[in-house]
Order: sequence, then structure tokens, then C-alpha cells
Amino acid sequence: MSALPPGFISTRDVLDERLSGADVRRLELTHGNEELLYGLDVLGLAGPFSRVTPWELEDERGVRRINASGYAAMPFGEMPPAITDFMREFLDKNRAMGLPQQSTGPWRAALQANLVRLLARELPSHADSQVFFCSSGTEAIEGALKFAKAWRPKAKYQISFASGYHGKTLGSLSLTPNPEYQDIFRPLVPGALTSPYGDLDALTRLIRRVGPDNVTCVVVEPIQGEGGVNIPPAGFLRGVGELCCRHGIPVIADEIQTGLGRTGHWFESAAQGLDADIVTLAKPLGGGMTAVGATIVRAPIYKKMLGGLSSKRHSNTFGGGALAMAVGLKSLEYLIERDLPARSAALGQEGLARLHAVQKRFPNLLESVRGQGMLFALQFRPMVGVPLPGALKELVFEATAILALRELHQGGVMANLSLSSKRTVRLTPALDMPQGVFTTLFDRVEAFAQTHPSARHLLTSTPPQVTARLAAFAASKPKKRTPSDG
Repeated sequence: MSALPPGFISTRDVLDERLSGADVRRLELTHGNEELLYGLDVLGLAGPFSRVTPWELEDERGVRRINASGYAAMPFGEMPPAITDFMREFLDKNRAMGLPQQSTGPWRAALQANLVRLLARELPSHADSQVFFCSSGTEAIEGALKFAKAWRPKAKYQISFASGYHGKTLGSLSLTPNPEYQDIFRPLVPGALTSPYGDLDALTRLIRRVGPDNVTCVVVEPIQGEGGVNIPPAGFLRGVGELCCRHGIPVIADEIQTGLGRTGHWFESAAQGLDADIVTLAKPLGGGMTAVGATIVRAPIYKKMLGGLSSKRHSNTFGGGALAMAVGLKSLEYLIERDLPARSAALGQEGLARLHAVQKRFPNLLESVRGQGMLFALQFRPMVGVPLPGALKELVFEATAILALRELHQGGVMANLSLSSKRTVRLTPALDMPQGVFTTLFDRVEAFAQTHPSARHLLTSTPPQVTARLAAFAASKPKKRTPSDG
């Protein structure tokens, strides 16, 4: 066996932690998404980080932080033993094909059956539904759009909602009404229409205007995650389902962030009274360890696209791979055995109550807080309190959340930005986070607020050299910004 050529990095180098943090940042900045990583590095957020427990990470200086980031894709924290121990057993004992593309496979069969059974417990009309597997949420949405188009091939329009987020591949991006992500890629998939979120009358008027027979589908998040944890008014989702059912329009419930327990329910759309025709899942299904996406489709719609000799009309190379399916099966099993949706609901009430108390005490810092289950949002006051013109206002909004993210990080909390709500920072803690760690998480949020009693303190607490580097970076990289969120 020959050695690796000079300059190559071996698996042993990484596994034995021979790369320093400086080495990692240098390589990432040279060969990766340099601009993103540069901004994170300026803020002190770039890491690399090491796992201490599934719920705590440590930087290269040994500073520990509670991880409430991960964009809802880490349902059991970082490298959870329940999943990693099973993966070792799988690698030791499994004899099934790794990629059974043209044959049956036991892991895929089991996960398909369990997902349908789980959905049918909430929505009995899905008892005979079928599942298409892929490797990410945006692929699950792309598949859903194709299923809907095959069902209504003559229809021209797909409807989504303002502030929504469905992914960044071309079809899903077309239904993510955010000019920051869309504009450079136009023309997008034609026929994408946007309706105000939570406004059933507006959706009714839009469908009437274009004609119900011309609508391919309506795509909706039961709670908008990237939009800043926007919870629709009671009855909205049920009304969407009833409206579309009257006209034969398929409804796609995007449960990629909300599904499988995050909001305190197995399927948030079903909990809100929507019996969607197509349900998309991803993030938590992979247990934070593998990439798994799933599109669950009513049988007639599924067969319309993938029936008979057209069964290869849509495919995915790695969708249904044995390792991904096995991890998905174990993740689902762990969620069920621990009844983590119920735990998420209970802890969510506790966490939201604490956030409301913080917001009440510090209204000059936090304009509002929102939450459902283990999905929380902190919407900050602008750190500059005077009226500003459009583009500058949007920049201040974005900078407010970025500096809030930094200050939370300094206070021992790792959080998420919200792509379509510029002043909003989200917390998405693991569903099985121990009570003590969960309590400490909100103690630290409260301590952060005490040391930053108004939004302007986010700016004054930031070292001038960091502010200067961020300002220079923003000025050198102008971009299209989304409309204001308030």
C-alpha cells in the first residue's frame, strides 16, 4: 500500500485531532464557503467545536456552551449515544445491500411502513400512502412538487406563503419568496405565486383570480421556522385544507422543521386540522447523524407519477440507502419510545413562559418572543432606534440579530439566525435535553438580557474592532435584502 502524496490529509490526522483549530479555519477559508466562514470568524462563531455531551459543545479554548442551534436537525443533540451505538451495531451486523436501488431492501421497507403507520395514526386517510426517500428537505419538496404536477399536469401555478422557506434548489427556491436568495437565479420555475401567511381570505381570492383548475398545489409550513417561528391563527390550516379540497387542489405540508415532535406534535399540520395530501419530512429523521428526506404521498397521486412503466420518472441515487434508512428507523423508534413530542410540548411551555418573563422585564431589548414546543424565537428591537431609509434599515435589522447571536454565544448559548426574519434569533434545543441543562439554557438567556437591557447594548458591547471588520465586510459585499419584518 502506497502512502498518501505529500500535502494530503489522512483520516487519521482528523480522527486523532492533529489539525489545530487554526488549520481547520485556514483550510475552510481557502477551499470552502469563504465569505460565510469569514463572517462567522469575525464574530468568533466559526469554531471548530468539539462535543462534550450531546447538548454541550466546547471550543478550542475549552469554553463550553449549550447547543440550541442546529436548525432543528439535531433532535437528540450531537452524536447521541442512542444513534451512534446503533450505528456501530449496524456496521457490524448488517448484511443487507447498501444501495438497493433496483431491489427491495429491509431497512427501507421498515421505515416506509413505520412512517405511514405514524401518519395514519393522526390522519387515517393516509393508511395506504406511499413514501419516496431522498437525502434532504429541499429534495423532499422538489419531489412533492413533481407529484403534484403529475396529478394536475395542465395546472400552471403553485402557491406558497410570504415569509415561507422551502429550500434552495430551483423548484423549492421558486416557492421561497425571498429576493436575497432568488434574484440572481431568475428566471425561476414559472407559476410561483405568493399569498399572505395566515390570511385565508387572501388565499381564497388568489385561487379565484387565477382559477382553481390552474392551481397545481398549495405548499404551507404549519409553523414558519425561517420566518421567525410564525404561528398561524387558529383555523387557518384547517381552512386551507377545506378550501383546496373543494377544488381538488393538492396541499403539501412542509413538516421538515416542525414534524416528528419539534412542536410538541408528531405532525403540526395534523394537530392544526390539516389533512394534507403530501407531507414532507427531513431534518430530525436523520437523528443528527445522516441525511434523510421523505415525501409521503397519497397512493393515487403517487401512482399517477410513478405508475407502471413510468416508475423511474423520479429517482434519487442515495435515497433509501441502508445506513440512512436504518438511522431513520432508529430515530423514529427513539422518538416513540421516549414520547419526545409530549416532552417537547411540556418543556416548550416552560421555556416560553421564561421567555415571556424576560421580554416583559426587558422590552427595550426584546420586542416579542414566540414558541411552540422546542421551537423558540426572540425578536429584538432594532439596535438603532431612529427611523432609517429602506436599505439601511434592513442592514441594521440584520446586524441586530447577528450581534445578538454573538452576545448569546459569549454568554454560553449557541443559537440560530432566521433567514426570513432579520431581527429574530431562534433556539432549537434537542428534544431529549436533560431538565438541568434546559433550565441552565434559559438561565443564560436571562443573564444575557440582564447584561443587555436594551438593543443598543448589543452594539456597545461589541468590541470596536469587530464592529469595524463587520462594517467593512458588509460594505464590500452588497446584496439584495429581504423586505422588513417590522
